[in-house]
Amino acid sequence: MSSSNDNNNNFINNPLTSTKDLFPSTSLSLTLGLFRDGEDAVDDRKEEAANTTVTEISSETSGPVRSRSDDDDFDADPDVDDGDDASNKNNKSKKRKKYHRHTADQIREMEALFKESPHPDEKQRQQLSKRLGLHPRQVKFWFQNRRTQIKTIQERHENSLLKSELDKLGEENKLLRETIKKGTCTNCGFGSSSKDVTTYVDEQQLRVENAKLRAEIEKLRTSVGKYPQGASPTNSCSVGNDHENKSSLDLCSGLFGLEKSRVMEVVDLAVEELVQMASAGEPLWVKSLETGREILNYDEYLTKFSTVDSSNVQRLRFIEASRDSGVVFVDLPQLVRSFMDVKEFEEMFPCMISKAATLDVICNGEGPNRKGAVQLMFAELQMLTPLVATREVYFVRYSKQLTAEKWAIVDVSIDNVEKNIDASLARCRKRPSGCIIEDKSNGHCKVTWIEHWECQKSVSHSMFRAIINSGLAFGARHWMATLQQQCERLVFFLATNVPTKDSCGIGTLAGRKSILKLAQRMTSSFSRALGASSYHTWKKIPSKTGYDIRVASRKNLNDAGEPLGVILCAVSSIWLPVSHTLLFDFLRDETRRNEWDIMSNGGPVQSIANLAKGQDQGNTVSIHTMKWKENMWMIQDSCTNAYESMVVCAPVAVTAMQSIMAGCDSSNIAILPLGFSILPDGIETRPLVITSKADDQSWEYGSLLTVGFQILTSDSPISKLSMESVDSVNTLISSTLHNIKTGLQCEDQ
Repeated sequence: MSSSNDNNNNFINNPLTSTKDLFPSTSLSLTLGLFRDGEDAVDDRKEEAANTTVTEISSETSGPVRSRSDDDDFDADPDVDDGDDASNKNNKSKKRKKYHRHTADQIREMEALFKESPHPDEKQRQQLSKRLGLHPRQVKFWFQNRRTQIKTIQERHENSLLKSELDKLGEENKLLRETIKKGTCTNCGFGSSSKDVTTYVDEQQLRVENAKLRAEIEKLRTSVGKYPQGASPTNSCSVGNDHENKSSLDLCSGLFGLEKSRVMEVVDLAVEELVQMASAGEPLWVKSLETGREILNYDEYLTKFSTVDSSNVQRLRFIEASRDSGVVFVDLPQLVRSFMDVKEFEEMFPCMISKAATLDVICNGEGPNRKGAVQLMFAELQMLTPLVATREVYFVRYSKQLTAEKWAIVDVSIDNVEKNIDASLARCRKRPSGCIIEDKSNGHCKVTWIEHWECQKSVSHSMFRAIINSGLAFGARHWMATLQQQCERLVFFLATNVPTKDSCGIGTLAGRKSILKLAQRMTSSFSRALGASSYHTWKKIPSKTGYDIRVASRKNLNDAGEPLGVILCAVSSIWLPVSHTLLFDFLRDETRRNEWDIMSNGGPVQSIANLAKGQDQGNTVSIHTMKWKENMWMIQDSCTNAYESMVVCAPVAVTAMQSIMAGCDSSNIAILPLGFSILPDGIETRPLVITSKADDQSWEYGSLLTVGFQILTSDSPISKLSMESVDSVNTLISSTLHNIKTGLQCEDQ
């Protein structure tokens, strides 16, 4: 932003240029709304500021301030002889400056333009000055003053927050020092063995508090050192948006110092509830006759579990519960470890989790499987579209061994336990959720998954409203289907006896593993790029074809897994009147790729390798040659499960692809994946006609298609995004969607 330069060069010296002003004890003040005619305006500004009345700025007086009237005079020079009246009048006339008081209509007009454009260009200022009867310079100064006023309010607010954090930090530091002092022998300096002191100082609690203190110090240091002195941490035209763009993890980093006994009470009750929810039938769970899905009888739930806090339910107002079960191809210990390791947990659900973190380990657990482990976690959950807001949730995860062959992984939100979490950030809560894992031997496990949410009521995009309200988007079926798919993918990755018909074109086992690794990284990267995560700032761009296209840019400085420079990602979602199975088969079929891929120019695509990564024939990784680009091959990862299907692909240089097929490491191959996410539209209806002949049944089908493209706009990270790049990707997405509709014969939609 250029507001800082404008302010320094054209208006006043920034009041926040010294460290003593970092935490101001009084309100900052500025002279606003004063405008002078004449060419000597800038040269005489200091003299002018010394003689004019100062107006105090606060959040309550943040509106435009009117200027001094024309008949206001400066005080006479005290050194001038009062007897010489004529001389005094001449001196006063020379020192008197001309000021202009803006009318209410003029201020209203300038305020209206300021809301649209805080930095009007010269043409806009000229037009506004003619319309208002003002000099263009007066309009320019008014906008400079208005920007400075807003910036000052933001700086005061930021400084107030920092001062509060510093005061809190000082109090905790003092308390911590006293605690350490009381727990130390005054003679030798080592810990005392006194029973009273041991009771007073709990070693684990002290360690947690110390870690929390270090985290808050680091947070404060980052907040102060991130911006140069006098600079505003937020630009003037996006006031209030930074809080929305940041995730709760950014705003509440650090350890919380939970009371272990209180947490254990909550998680023990949560395990009991989860076990009952997983095993109960009617009347707690009622099976839908239309869809076959299980629906929670909430009246029965409130009766059965009397510990539910009804005040929270009323406050959040939106309740979502679901249950699903299935068999997964993985042994029980490995599955338990994956849930308790946050990195493995993220990798297991790449299309659902945009970010996750372990904030505190309350209990490490016992043995290699960490039996009894309790940890405070954060997760940001997403759908693969920027049109649906993410769900950010804090929860305690607890792993408990129920029997020799059965474990429980329970998640429960902690806002009733930990009071340090800002209530404004707790937009979503988890009532006891998670899974019951039962070992079925031979590397198989039966998993029963429960998802139970309380969320603030929010308005969803109309296209995705049905799938969200039905509980499919963030429900147990989605988690279960993804888990089964990822476990099956792991089995095929480790297998050494895959039939030839399911793996052709790759000669070695090492080459097969290297290709599957690249495909997995490609799909995970594509998933991170598509969602509404706080990692991205999406902007809607105008489209002549009527599609809702969103773009976001990022700079890659050091990640070898994708090209270095400025990367532009563009995404659009549409509804199509075809089943998601039909749409998935159309997009993954290499023989029909030239029907929608505008970069192919109608040229053919030939498959040279196919690798199975699941029992469904749609779960494959394939390598294609492209006649229109002889030096590049295309790797394509096709995934499908009971909830979602994806087709993701990326061009790779022929030499690099050949080395990967030979078994070389693929982690440093730079790729920019593009592709599609396909969902059922969530509208589950009965057949329109019931008949014994399957071909005569009439069903209402619908799919939600999200297409995402990524392009490198510049190989220099300091380059700015150009409108030509935005126009190009706009055309690319619009043409692709049009071709898909044409290929599926639904152009009217």
